[in-house]
Parts: sequence; C-alpha cells; structure tokens
Amino acid sequence: MATDATPVIDTGQIDSAALAEPRLIAETGVASRIAAIVAPVLTDLKFRLVRVRVSGLDGCTLQIMAERPDGTMAIEECEAVSRAVSPVLDVADPIDRAYRLEISSPGLDRPLVRRSDFERHVGEVVKVELAVALEGRRRFSGNLVRVDDIAAHIRVEGGPEGLTDVQLRFDDMTDARLVLTDDLIAAALRRGKSFSGTAGVPPASPYDHASRRPMKNKRASGAPPAASQSEGE
Repeated sequence: MATDATPVIDTGQIDSAALAEPRLIAETGVASRIAAIVAPVLTDLKFRLVRVRVSGLDGCTLQIMAERPDGTMAIEECEAVSRAVSPVLDVADPIDRAYRLEISSPGLDRPLVRRSDFERHVGEVVKVELAVALEGRRRFSGNLVRVDDIAAHIRVEGGPEGLTDVQLRFDDMTDARLVLTDDLIAAALRRGKSFSGTAGVPPASPYDHASRRPMKNKRASGAPPAASQSEGE
C-alpha cells in the first residue's frame, strides 16, 4: 500500500528509453548544479526533469518543472516530487538564502528541451533563442516545420517570398518553447486537458513545499516581491 510519501505510478507503463532521453537544452550556473542534484531523484520516481529556474520572485523561488515521459503530471505527483527532492536539497544546500520551492508541470507554452519535444510539436508556433547570432539574429519565432538529428527547422517571416525556413542547431539553443496560440489551446481542450487561460500556468497548480530546514522555511521579508529575475540560465 502506498504511503503519503510515495507517488502512485504505474511503472509498467513507463518507457525506459523515453525516461532516459537526454535534454538538449540545459541550465547553467546554480540552476545547473540543482538540476544535477534533482534529476536522479526524479528518474527514480519515473519522472523527467524539464527545467530548473531560480528567480527573485517572493525573495527567491526555486522552480523545478517535471513530467512523465508522456508529458503528464498530476497535482498529487507534484506533491510527491516535492517530498522527495526537499531532503536532498536540504543536504546539498545549493542556494545560500531562504527560498520557496515550487514543483510544476510544463504547461501549454512549455519549454522544449528534448528532441522528442520538438518532434511532438511539429506544426506549432515556437520561440527559440540562440547563444550566438545567426545572420544577425539570436531570437526566432515561427512555425516548427521539421526536426532532424541536429536541428529544428523554423519557418519565419523574411525572405523574398515573405517566409523563409531557417535551420537552428540544438547545440546553439539557450531557450526554446511553444508560443501560446488559439490553435494550441483548442488542441489541448480537444485532448481533455484543463487550461487556466494564463500563459505559463501549468495544468496542475504548482505545489509549494517548505523545506524542512528552518532557514529555508522562511520567505524573504521587508520588501514586496521582486520581479522575476533568473539566475544561472
């Protein structure tokens, strides 16, 4: 019988190859160190890490975005993940100040971090940011038309006929995500997924779990919440 600390997961339905698929776009700095800490814990629970973000929201917020290999994650699974990663983070202590831990699923305008993410969303509108400019541009937005072993091909505005296809290498990307469009929302509703109507809010509400250590259990005080400012991305 499962306890409160154990997520109910049908491991027989988990594709081990999909679970082990590496991310092509990853964090840097402190977020990278946190990703290395929590990724094995998530794998043990049959989840995949999507993204780690450290921001200035509410003093300091650590967001860990995760999902099953099929792209799903229920609110009770967010709670189970929080209970599993909290003690590991307490021991590693990667953030030198009080923080708020937030576990969430990716949401509709999700980050694209694995090749399968791109393949699954061919035909959708995406935004991609590159580490180094390509033909004078670092940011591209357009329809994802196809994916090969090394790159995503995006149809963007420009060129003699108004549209042109550009090849954006995965190795050059620092960020990629879906753009929230009416078509994307309609497709999600047809699949029966709930949607809050606000970009960036995951289908399951984030579960906030205070760390067990007293220092980490306190919010930053004395000032209103700061605008979100990423660290290590």
